[in-house]
Amino acid sequence: MALRFATALNGAVTLSETMAPEMAAAYEHCRRINAAHGRTFYLATSLLPRDRRPDVWALYAFARVADELVDRPEAQPPDPAILPAWREKAMAAIRSTSQPDPAQEPVLAATWHTMRTFRLEPGLVQEFLDSMVMDLTVSRYATWDELRGYMRGSAAVIGELMAPLLGASGADALLRAATLGEAFQLTNFIRDVGEDHGRDRIYLPQSDLARFGVSEEMLADAVHTSAPSPQVRSLVAFEVRRAVSLYAAARPGLSMVDARSQPCLEAAFTLYRRILHRVIANDFNVFERRLVVPTWQRLATIGHVAARAATVNVRASLVSGRRSTPTPRSS
Repeated sequence: MALRFATALNGAVTLSETMAPEMAAAYEHCRRINAAHGRTFYLATSLLPRDRRPDVWALYAFARVADELVDRPEAQPPDPAILPAWREKAMAAIRSTSQPDPAQEPVLAATWHTMRTFRLEPGLVQEFLDSMVMDLTVSRYATWDELRGYMRGSAAVIGELMAPLLGASGADALLRAATLGEAFQLTNFIRDVGEDHGRDRIYLPQSDLARFGVSEEMLADAVHTSAPSPQVRSLVAFEVRRAVSLYAAARPGLSMVDARSQPCLEAAFTLYRRILHRVIANDFNVFERRLVVPTWQRLATIGHVAARAATVNVRASLVSGRRSTPTPRSS
């Protein structure tokens, strides 16, 4: 599969000579989903080579569609039949030898195309969708191991799917990618305790609540008053330390993708981890407001990473040029 395309300076998909207009439109649809719902991640993708971005957007859009079917604000509680039906439809489309109609199913068409381009394993997508379906019936996790079993499908496999798009391969690289996916998701769980509580979900392990003497009533009180008790703050601090350890384990993977993808991955790593910095700076109170990295800091990080990458590229070009320059012969 060699159909590739470029992107315009504003990020929108433009046609190459080999890309059908309807497929370019499907990838553009995915880009818009990413831009609307994943601002930090979308900003990081601006550091990818233009031909890499659309594939990343496709996988993000696929995951987002599934997530929306679980947490649609207009359907509370969510209809338990919709997501399982879409899972069957999506898996049939992905496993089909025929591409879905880009006009009717732009996200599935783009995902199908990306998966075949990179020969991604459909079983990973099945794992992801199975975890999404769990959210319809499971709202508590007894232990960290139990939560991590859920995160295997909901986050780790996304890392494994993304890794080949960024030029990574091999067991160690996939393990680091999976761990980074878990770090990103645990960061979201920490930040969104209140939001998840509103959906009657508590992702923080029940054994951790017990360890710090936090009852569900105390957690509910923190959500409603925006004033967590010392026990609740200690619980959040513990989960922050756990997330930091996941980032540390994932860090070596930043150098396991190819050079062109490293700035994007470094930016995403830095920006998501800074959410934890915001939690720490707010004295582990994640209830009074949604803690996000300020826009100016996100833009500054992207600019800093891009400038450093450009400097490295220039130096590499100069070294390569010196090595290729013929040495004058003495007469």
